[in-house]
Amino acid sequence: MGEQIPEKLCGRALSAADVETIRREIRLAEPPIRSEIARRVCRVLEWTNARGEPKLMSARVGLLRLHRAGLIELPAPTKGNGNGKALKVGPKSWPTQRPLEGSAGRLSDLRLAPVTDKEASRLWNGLIDRYHYLGYTPLPGAQVRYLIESEQGVLGALGFGAAAWKVAARDRWIGWERPAREAHLGRVVNNARFLLLPWVQVKNLASRVLALAARRVSNDFHARYGERPVLLETFVEIPRFAGTCYRAANWQYLGETAGRGKCDVTHRAALPRKGIYVYPLAADFRRALGVEA
Repeated sequence: MGEQIPEKLCGRALSAADVETIRREIRLAEPPIRSEIARRVCRVLEWTNARGEPKLMSARVGLLRLHRAGLIELPAPTKGNGNGKALKVGPKSWPTQRPLEGSAGRLSDLRLAPVTDKEASRLWNGLIDRYHYLGYTPLPGAQVRYLIESEQGVLGALGFGAAAWKVAARDRWIGWERPAREAHLGRVVNNARFLLLPWVQVKNLASRVLALAARRVSNDFHARYGERPVLLETFVEIPRFAGTCYRAANWQYLGETAGRGKCDVTHRAALPRKGIYVYPLAADFRRALGVEA
C-alpha cells in the first residue's frame, strides 16, 4: 500500500482521505462484490454526472486502477469482463445479407436508431464483434450507440464513448493546459466504433451517417447524462484506412498519434499509428472547454 496516490482518478480529484474512504467502503460492502463497492463509493464521494446520477462505469475503472497500483484491494471479480472473448449472448436474429448498392441519396428513411433496450444492445454488440476489425469490447465511460437503419434494413452500427485522456496534437489544437483538460474532458466525445456491413456498398453513405450523428449526438448525450458535448474526436488506423469519409463529412485532420498506447511506459512505438480527426459541435467550443477566446 506504499504506492503514491495519483492526483486524479478518471478525471476526478483524489486525496489520501478519499483512498481511506474507498478502503472503508470495500470493507463494508454487502454483498462484497465490485459493482456494490462502486455504488457505495459513488454515493459517499458524490461521484456523479451533471444530472446527479452515479458515474458507476468511471468508478469501476478507477477502482480497478487503484487495485492494480496496490492502493486498495478489491475482491476477486465474480465474472470475467469478456475482453478479447466471443460474446456469450448474441442477437436473436441477424440482418439479412442482401447486397445493397447505389448512392446514399437514394436510400429511403436513412436514420440512426439509439440503442436503448437489451435486444438492440445485443445486436449492436454482435455486429461489432462479427464484422468490425477491432471486435467487441465495452465502450469506455459515458456513451451512446446507434444502429444505422433505413427501409432497406440494418446497415451498420455507430458508437460514441469517452474521449482519450491525453492526445498531444488535439490538446495543442484546442489550446488546453492540463487543468482545463481535466476539468472539461467530459465535453469531448470519441467516435470509437463505426461499421457499415460488408454487403452494404452505398456511395457517400459513411459521410452521410457522420453528418446525421453530428446533428444529434450532443442532444442524446445531454438527455442521458446531463452534459452537452461540444467536440467529437476519432482515431483512424494508418494505413488500414485513409479517413476519406471523415474528411468528406468536414472533420478536421490534426496529425497522427505516436503509436503508443495509453499504458505505454517505455516510449517505444508499439501500436499502429492513427490519424486524429475532430469535429466541433459548437462555434464557441473552445470557451466551453475552458480556453479563453
